[in-house]
Amino acid sequence: MAAIGLAGGSLRLCGAPGWALISDHPSPRPAQQAVGSVPATERLVLLEAETGSGKTEAALWRFATLLAAEEVDALYFAVPTRAAARQLHRRVNTALKRMFDAAPEAVLAVPGQLLAGEAAGRRLPGFEVLWDDTASRPARWAAEHAARYLAAQVAVGTVDQVALGGLRVKYAHLRGSALSRALLVIDEVHASDAYMTEVQLAMVRSHLALGGHAMLMSATLGAAARRRWLSEASADLAADTARPYPAVWTSRGPQAVAPDRDSGKAVHVEAHRGWTGDEAARLALEAADRGARVLVIRNTVIRAQETFAACHAARPDLLLAVEGQPTLHHSRFAAEDRALLDIAVEDAIGKDSPIGGRIVIGTQTLEQSLDLCADLLIADLCPMDVLLQRIGRLHRHRRPRPPGFEAARAIVLCPPDGLDPLTRTAENGLGAYANGPSLSGVYVDVPGLAATLAEIEARPVWKIPAMNRALVEAATHPEALDRIAAAQGWQPYRQRVTGKALAEMGAAGLVLLDRTAPLPRSFPDDERIRTRLGEDGVILTLPEGTRGAFGTPITRLALPAHWSRGLTGEEEVQIDPGPPIRVTVSDRVMVYGPAGLMQELGEQHGA
Repeated sequence: MAAIGLAGGSLRLCGAPGWALISDHPSPRPAQQAVGSVPATERLVLLEAETGSGKTEAALWRFATLLAAEEVDALYFAVPTRAAARQLHRRVNTALKRMFDAAPEAVLAVPGQLLAGEAAGRRLPGFEVLWDDTASRPARWAAEHAARYLAAQVAVGTVDQVALGGLRVKYAHLRGSALSRALLVIDEVHASDAYMTEVQLAMVRSHLALGGHAMLMSATLGAAARRRWLSEASADLAADTARPYPAVWTSRGPQAVAPDRDSGKAVHVEAHRGWTGDEAARLALEAADRGARVLVIRNTVIRAQETFAACHAARPDLLLAVEGQPTLHHSRFAAEDRALLDIAVEDAIGKDSPIGGRIVIGTQTLEQSLDLCADLLIADLCPMDVLLQRIGRLHRHRRPRPPGFEAARAIVLCPPDGLDPLTRTAENGLGAYANGPSLSGVYVDVPGLAATLAEIEARPVWKIPAMNRALVEAATHPEALDRIAAAQGWQPYRQRVTGKALAEMGAAGLVLLDRTAPLPRSFPDDERIRTRLGEDGVILTLPEGTRGAFGTPITRLALPAHWSRGLTGEEEVQIDPGPPIRVTVSDRVMVYGPAGLMQELGEQHGA
């Protein structure tokens, strides 16, 4: 137990848990200082601050404070996406070397990845793992199986791994018990998914009840969502809008954080009627030709692929590339290729990316917790909290900007025919899909979308973070949304949206693990329980030796759920190496290349 890091007491900081232990910057930012001042006796801390305000370092400072006070023995840092986890994993590893004389290796808690610190592992027969540095470090046990991730002394991964500790699934007791000794940090908590929020909320409450500590962080948390996390009393729109921002919330209530003099920015936001792939490509190409680094975030994979195809036909040299292949970033890539894409995106528009015009196209996989620094954002209309996350990829660092892009700019692509049709049928991830068994879609809250669009049209310049609270409440507060639904005649649709959220919360309650029940009755018995609602797609096991979109070996491909009907995942997969690769399974034929996985004869929709 001691050798693998579960006995406790083995982590020793190399100094006092002050700012100097965390960073070589001369002084902390206001949000960081506020977190550093929170007493170790506070078990739940919520930091609300704009993107780029140094929340990661604030969380590490909190970890050091609790470790020195012998309140915790471990850290799990949860982020929304795998791409964000990979990027943060590198940052945390670097920080650990500064904080500890004998630094623990941060485990990358992403299934399919074997990373502990800077060492990579390879699976061998008999459940053995060969590490590329050949070192014998028993603590790497936690990296060798997904069920053990939360037993690591330090791990960085997705929120899904945390959720699995609170659901009726195999190894839930191992996950939750191991996590109980840790500071659990959840980055970018928000309210876009009622089911996930309910699962995470239950897990955090269970974690605190076991004696653990939690730190929640968000740039865009609305009051309705915050009340559930902090058990606050309800308030009207005016009162909630008047709450301080940035702020640190503890059991003593909110503590206002002074504005960071170096992080404020004005973002010029404009609505653009029209959102075809050609239209998005035209806007991106015009800006890149003028030397701008352009980030394009589409709501669905198919729109991202259409935008990529239009840009590729005109100027492939301006596009994100891996191994010389122009490409884009979304979920329909093999895990091995996704790892290459994550690195390529950071190189193209990350903190230290070179000056010069280029275009990075992607989906929601690029919108949260990533340290990207674009000159121009082109994004589809989406809920306000999501849009502010996307805007957080703009001008994150002070660096030279091309002429015409000295100020941060965001172009929001909108449906040309207005939002009312979205209450009857979905388009580009907005609204509800017609003729479905339930209200389903990517962003179904049309009143919330209308509120977001109204703010864009009424306020062409957004001052971040001064306006964050007002913008989020104007487009997420129940009072504001009820008012819009009444004005537009959308009350029945609004009721369906509210009912959907309540149903998802109820569905989560049915699958939560009851830790108060005796083990025989609480032991997991349903392996089909998921951390996110929605149908599962099948995972195809590829023939040995299959090479992916960029020439490196790949082992599996995950199909979207609506491509998987009638398949079990056990079918034989035939590969024509191409390029692009041609994948045949049963009666279906797909192609896989630098644009990702595509159906050979088109598709209906995808996210």
